[in-house]
Amino acid sequence: MTRRIYAFLPLLLLMLAGCAEKAPVKRYPMQGEVKALDASAHTATIAAGKIGDWMEAMTMEYPVKPDAEFQKLHVGDRIEATVIVGDPAYYVTEIKIAPK
Repeated sequence: MTRRIYAFLPLLLLMLAGCAEKAPVKRYPMQGEVKALDASAHTATIAAGKIGDWMEAMTMEYPVKPDAEFQKLHVGDRIEATVIVGDPAYYVTEIKIAPK
């Protein structure tokens, strides 16, 4: 009986691993204005318009990745960026500062 369990265990683990696949990451264009920055957390509070089918227009805090993208930002900047949405994580990247 123990041999059967040991023979069946790898198959069971492979089946469970297949069930644990992550949802695909989605990318959305974003336009907004930087309202606040938190340098210690690398987050930006952004008043953004509607973001695809993911979120209605609102002001909220977004993690910014990588650090070089965060360094581009200043309060008051109007930006165009990409929001990467996983399950449940999200962050802003590929930031372009709009001319004033």
